[in-house]
Amino acid sequence: MEISYLGHSSFKIKGKEAVLVTDPFSKEATGINFPKVEADIVTISHNHGDHNQSLQVSGSPFIISGPGEYEARGVSVTGISSFHDINGGAERGTNTIYLIEMDGLKICHLGDLGHKLSDRELQEISGVDVLLIPVGGVYTIGPKEAVTIVSQIEPKIVIPMHYNTPDHSQEIFGKMATVYDFLQEIGENGESLAKLSLSRDNLPAETKIVVLERRNG
Repeated sequence: MEISYLGHSSFKIKGKEAVLVTDPFSKEATGINFPKVEADIVTISHNHGDHNQSLQVSGSPFIISGPGEYEARGVSVTGISSFHDINGGAERGTNTIYLIEMDGLKICHLGDLGHKLSDRELQEISGVDVLLIPVGGVYTIGPKEAVTIVSQIEPKIVIPMHYNTPDHSQEIFGKMATVYDFLQEIGENGESLAKLSLSRDNLPAETKIVVLERRNG
């Protein structure tokens, strides 16, 4: 399996039988150009323009946009209901966490999670190998909450997302924390990679932080 970062909360996950893209976005909503990408499956965590632009993805993908159990091209996806804020969705609405099972690995994409995980949510996403977690704050959990959730889930690999970068629209995202704020909070430098290649055989024994470089084209 290969995981590459398309920016913001969007990743391309390429398995043996299928390609899945998470939370495609528009330039208007983020300030970032979305790269050309084709997929078999697209997951959308919530209906905001920086997460729901499925038309940006070519290849007539199967679109998953809410809680439930799904299967396509040998990939199992479970959508778990959660909230975009700490007040039960009163501020920013609902959010869907996705547990993606592909090539014998479990990848969890937390979307724009805005709160710590409940016992129910933790039980539904048990056994996570790769955790894709927002760390920027303001609109989602921030660095401190992200560290707490990492300790709750205990994944093998943690990949931060949804943090401020120079390419983001600073008018919209300028108050978000950077990935370096998260790394400082968790007390690790992390490993910077252009893409992550992994299988069940090469998972680390202890939790590892990986910062993926955004793919430009």
